[in-house]
Amino acid sequence: MPILQRQNEQAEEKRRIGITTAKLVPEGASVFLGSGTTVLEVARNLRNHKNLTVVTNSMAVINILADISHITLIGIGGLFRLSELSFIGHIAEAALSEINVDLVIMGTRAISLTHGLTNDYLPETMTDRTIMRIGQKVILVVDHTKFGRTATAFLAPLDAIHTIVTDNGTPHQYVNSLKEMGIDVIIA
Repeated sequence: MPILQRQNEQAEEKRRIGITTAKLVPEGASVFLGSGTTVLEVARNLRNHKNLTVVTNSMAVINILADISHITLIGIGGLFRLSELSFIGHIAEAALSEINVDLVIMGTRAISLTHGLTNDYLPETMTDRTIMRIGQKVILVVDHTKFGRTATAFLAPLDAIHTIVTDNGTPHQYVNSLKEMGIDVIIA
């Protein structure tokens, strides 16, 4: 479903994930914010951070942060994907190759202990792979409904993620398994 239709699903869980994740972003950091409804909650909670540089391919994130003078906002262009209000493709990936950030904060469609991170739309997945490579640390923000699922397009193995912020509906078996893999799991 398009982003505008998904924004009310698990709204309370996403709100808590956004608050918790924003606390992980230090003042003065550079951060990439991906597209997706949970990342939008992170963006809403970064508005009071000082001296941030935010890079994004999300039109919705740009709209949330555009009026904040103490945030340097860098928008990545490319092919506009209406359903996600995001920019993807070759032009976006070329722009991303010129950027390094402290943190990448992104979501994914599905996360599986067996199949790793997967998405539904291959062109977006290729851009997301490029996004993951620009960060010193990758934080995945996903509510409990994303766990134990596999989508069509492989994005990355689980060891590409440093931290996962999720909600208390995530099954304990997933949390424990991810921690055993060395991934920091934070329950919002």
